Amino acid sequence: MIPETTSERFGALEGLVRRARGRWLVLTHDNPDPDAIAAAASLARLLRTGFARKVTVAYGGLIGRAENREMVRVLRIRMSRVRHLQWSNYKHVALVDTQPLTGNNQLPTELRPDIVIDHHPIRAATRESPFSDIRPDYGASATILAEYLLAAGLEIPRPRATAMIYAIRTETQDFRRNFVTADKQLHDQLLPTVDNRALGRIQSPRLPLSYYETIHRAIEGLEAVGTLVVSHLGQVEQPDIVPEVADLLIRLEGKTWALCTGLHEDRMYLSLRTSNARGDAGRLMRRLIGQRGKGGGHGMAAGGWVLVEKAPGGDVDALRSLLARRLATYLKKNPDRFQAIGPTAGSEGG
Repeated sequence: MIPETTSERFGALEGLVRRARGRWLVLTHDNPDPDAIAAAASLARLLRTGFARKVTVAYGGLIGRAENREMVRVLRIRMSRVRHLQWSNYKHVALVDTQPLTGNNQLPTELRPDIVIDHHPIRAATRESPFSDIRPDYGASATILAEYLLAAGLEIPRPRATAMIYAIRTETQDFRRNFVTADKQLHDQLLPTVDNRALGRIQSPRLPLSYYETIHRAIEGLEAVGTLVVSHLGQVEQPDIVPEVADLLIRLEGKTWALCTGLHEDRMYLSLRTSNARGDAGRLMRRLIGQRGKGGGHGMAAGGWVLVEKAPGGDVDALRSLLARRLATYLKKNPDRFQAIGPTAGSEGG
């Protein structure tokens, strides 16, 4: 069954799209994750098949994580990098799994998107868009877009169903965080149509040596105070390794908060996780970053970035320390009691 809210909003979306003429650009957040990829591909299918519109799906940054690259390759999801496109070729823009002026997408600040669909808390700029569907209670943007496809009476082919299943599972950590009944119902409805061989290849891709080197650095440099664990990765080849490590750290026994940082180009990326179902990681991330960059999220997961040039005195190590100590203070822990807990901690001097 299609939720009444979805049916109503689909009607509004249909009216907008049928009035609009010209090519569409569907844009995800930078360094897109499985949810952004699946949701964008689903909106493109709706626009292309449901409304006979010409559509390009694009992203900024990199698709760096091995699982995400395998997802795009195996399921043949067509996506372009924004830097290879000309904005003048597109009459209309839709943002998926991101919102305007959040600092995590390549939409020029002077442009207003026609459509915004996301599952994070609504931002003020989103209210200015002709159409928006923001559902912060949903676990995945892919769930929202799947409901739209069903409302349009469109078949969800096996590759798209597989993408949606993977997106929902990764975004909700196999239903351990931030999901509602709609996510589970949609997952169960699509499950019989999944390409299990493709899903297996996506979940277990071949990994480069650099991946293991990064994990080694993450574990070797662990610091903790109370139930908070922190890891600073230094330079990383792609920003999406930062949330991957944060997801790993939050599983550490006795820890309920995890922060991971990594440097890529001119930014320090941050990823925050909590196992506390009542934790507001998004609000805490915004407080943590302040005016130094952009950040957000919701519930048990959040991310953001800080410009390296904002480091006190240009000292990146000082910036890392400042952020970790500030987070500890927000969580009512004594930042002076941070201790190294990695495998080499306390080994010096024998």
